[in-house]
Amino acid sequence: MTIGLRALSILVVDDNQQMRTIIGTVLAAAGVGRIYYAADGRAGLESLARYEIDVVYADYEMPTMNGLDFIARVRAQGGAARLTPIIMLTGHSDMLRLSAARDRGVNEFLAKPVTARNILLRLEAVIMHPRPYIQAPDFFGPDRRRRQSPDYHGPRRRASDEDVLEL
Repeated sequence: MTIGLRALSILVVDDNQQMRTIIGTVLAAAGVGRIYYAADGRAGLESLARYEIDVVYADYEMPTMNGLDFIARVRAQGGAARLTPIIMLTGHSDMLRLSAARDRGVNEFLAKPVTARNILLRLEAVIMHPRPYIQAPDFFGPDRRRRQSPDYHGPRRRASDEDVLEL
């Protein structure tokens, strides 16, 4: 995995300087070529506009613009930036928060306290096992279904899926 990581540009969006340092240090040690940092969602959006970012690690709770609003703004953009994989950092991994982030279009979750192994496992997940993006009237983001049924052999799982466009 190290050789391919040199080509990556990763953005770490977290209001906690220590957390940005931890994640950045792990990514740099793994061989990531370019790492950018932002202290809140607004600064993260500015970095996305300024640099070509391949993956974002974003904290759930931040001042100015939190992680949920950041995800919603990224997914609402036009162009390739809206397809940027986002890994949500959270110290509270209860179902309410996980569902809220999933419904905004997050790709993966990373619970705090983080470990180097889990930082890299989430990166591997979004790179090596990406889920297709779905465009629906009230949602844009990675397919929320993580499991594929071996008994299903068609493009849709529900009758109501007829309005869903797969990208």
